[in-house]
Amino acid sequence: MSMTRENPRHRMTSYGRVYFTEEEELARDAEEQAWADGANDRLAAEHRATRNQLLADSDWTQFNDSPMINDNKVLWASYRSSLRSLPEHDNWPNLADEDWPTKPS
Repeated sequence: MSMTRENPRHRMTSYGRVYFTEEEELARDAEEQAWADGANDRLAAEHRATRNQLLADSDWTQFNDSPMINDNKVLWASYRSSLRSLPEHDNWPNLADEDWPTKPS
């Protein structure tokens, strides 16, 4: 049984517009659904990359020879711990700006 679509897909050829067959429509639907299903995984990977960069950028704060006083080292250690805990956040991976920890000044 053939479905009638409200907005059937097509491709352009040298002969003009060629509409997808029902099999092509279903295959494209499956591709689009697979892409949509992977949105959270892509967002999580992007957030992990950002988090990893923020951790790398603040590594120096925890070195033994860091010029920081101990109180500041503790603040930075807490910040870094919060960064590592982001994947456990209730909103993961759909984080808002306020879900990210604030970098110590």
